[in-house]
Amino acid sequence: MLEAFAELSTPLLADACVRAGVPLRVAPAGIGAVVAGQRVAGRVLPARHYGSVDVFLEAYGTARPGEVLVIDNGGRTDEACVGDLAVLEAGAAGVAGLVVWGLHRDTPELVEIGLPVFSYGSHPPGPVRLAEREPEALLTARFGPHLVSSEDLVFGDEDGVLFVAADRAQELLATARRIRETEREQALAIRDGRTLRQQTAFDDYLARRAADPSYSFRQHLRRIGGAIEE
Repeated sequence: MLEAFAELSTPLLADACVRAGVPLRVAPAGIGAVVAGQRVAGRVLPARHYGSVDVFLEAYGTARPGEVLVIDNGGRTDEACVGDLAVLEAGAAGVAGLVVWGLHRDTPELVEIGLPVFSYGSHPPGPVRLAEREPEALLTARFGPHLVSSEDLVFGDEDGVLFVAADRAQELLATARRIRETEREQALAIRDGRTLRQQTAFDDYLARRAADPSYSFRQHLRRIGGAIEE
């Protein structure tokens, strides 16, 4: 999956979701890679954190190679829920990366380990709490307003993280590739002196909008085959 995602980006996938009418499931702003430039893509391996690492170790026991551990720590900013040992063990289990709705610690060690880890950032203390575990602890994970499971794929890069249903992934990846090609052609044309306004027949759009105020630029782009917004 990481190979299929190699020449794409989360913005392109987000645009593909809009074009295909698929609900956008994007991680809250601020989730990013511990090591700048790292990317992650794979099937979700969900885990809800309650204060102990045992839930991660249990998840690793059923992990399939290439899965991505998606950790629900409720977006907490008062504790780090993963560190070097949890990440090392993830690599040993064949996990392709970790995406945390929360914080990490042991940053220098994570950089050295090299396994992609996405989180809100670093924080020295680990958890001092131990909450009651829910039956869904290893079945689903919350990430912001979204609920994800092993039926989903996760993609992460320098722009953030998003989730898509596994059964729509190939369609969305193909749509994202088409959008990428259109945008590349438009970028080359701008560099060659053909402005974006010319490419999108912007004067024509303004005239149509004047005649019909409900006519949107997005409708216009779809009519002429532009990309820009989606």
